[in-house]
Amino acid sequence: MEKGTVRGEPMERALAEARAAAARGEVPVGAVILREGAVIAAAGNRTLERRDPTAHAEILAIRAACATLGSERLIDCDLHVTLEPCAMCAAAISFARLRRLYWGCDDPKGGAVESGPRFFAQATCHHAPEAYGGFRERECAELLRGFFAARRR
Repeated sequence: MEKGTVRGEPMERALAEARAAAARGEVPVGAVILREGAVIAAAGNRTLERRDPTAHAEILAIRAACATLGSERLIDCDLHVTLEPCAMCAAAISFARLRRLYWGCDDPKGGAVESGPRFFAQATCHHAPEAYGGFRERECAELLRGFFAARRR
C-alpha cells in the first residue's frame, strides 16, 4: 500500500487535529483511530489546556475510542498519528492492543517506536502493533518545524 493512501486519508484528519492543537498553542500533534475504516476517535494535544502531561493526542484518542466502544481493548482498530509516539504513548498503544500504528514523521529526540527505546521491540512489551512510519512525513514535519520556529521568534 502506498504511503499516505491508507483507508481514505485518515492522516489528513490527524493533520487537521494537529493544526487545531497548534491554533490552541499546543504542540501540533494529531491522532485518529479507525475501526473498519470509520473514524471512532480523533484528538490533538491538550497538555497545556488541561494542565496534564498525559494529554497527548494518542492518549486522548485512545481514551475516546475506548469510551465509544465500551472496552479497554481496541483489538481491531488502527491509530494514525502525525508524530512517532513517545514511550508513554507507545505503552498505551500496547496496553490498548491496537492492531496497527501509522505515523507521519519520526521523532529522533522523543520517539519510542523506531527512535530511542524502540518500545515494541522490548521483551517486556505486552503487545506490538504492526507499525509503519513516513505517512505524509514532509507535511507533518513542516507543521512541527513551523510551530517551533514561530515560538523562537
